[in-house]
Amino acid sequence: MHYEPDNRTLPHNPLKALVAPRPIGWISAMSRAGQLNLAPYSFFNAVADDMVAFSSSGRKDAMTFAEEGQEFVCNLATYDLREAMNASSAPLPRGESEFDFAGLTTAPSRKVRPPRVAEAAAAIECRWLQTVPLVPLGGGEPANFLVIGQVVSIYIDDRFVADGLVDTGAMRPIMRGGYFDYFTATPETRFEMRRPKGGG
Repeated sequence: MHYEPDNRTLPHNPLKALVAPRPIGWISAMSRAGQLNLAPYSFFNAVADDMVAFSSSGRKDAMTFAEEGQEFVCNLATYDLREAMNASSAPLPRGESEFDFAGLTTAPSRKVRPPRVAEAAAAIECRWLQTVPLVPLGGGEPANFLVIGQVVSIYIDDRFVADGLVDTGAMRPIMRGGYFDYFTATPETRFEMRRPKGGG
C-alpha cells in the first residue's frame, strides 16, 4: 500500500510508527522572568558532536523559554521516570511548574540557568543557537519550529559510568514509537559492530 498525507488511506499517519523508536528530549527551560517549563519532545536528537535539536509543534513554552533565556537542558527520560515524564506533557498554564505537577525536584545546572531534573540519570546543558521555522511546501505560516542548541556541559549519574564509558542500557532510556507506544533500551538489547576500515 501507499500512504500520502493529503490522501489518507489509514486512520493515523504512519510516519511516527516508522521513524521509531525516537529518543525523547525532556526539555527544561527558563523564561526571562525566571519561570520554569519542563516538557518531553520526541522529535529530538543529536545533530552534531556538540549540538542537539528538538522540534516544537507550535510556539510552546519550552521553545519560547529557551529563546528568552538563551539556554535549555535535555534531561534523560528513563523507564523509572516514565509516569513523571508523561505527566509533564500536560498543557499547564504558562509559568505553572511541570516539576511540581509531576512530583519532580530540580537540581542546579553547572553552566546554564535552567535546572535539570534531579531524578534524571543524565542531563545535557545547552546554549540556544537558533530556532528555524519549518516552512511547508508551497509556503505559508510554519506550524513547526526546530530549536537548536550547543552542548556546554553534561551531567551523568556516577552509577552509570564504568571504565570511562557510559552504560546507556543500564539507565533504561525510553523512546517514543507511534500512537501510544514507547520502547525501552536495556543492556540485553545492546550489540556492537565495528565500522569498515577507514569508515568515519
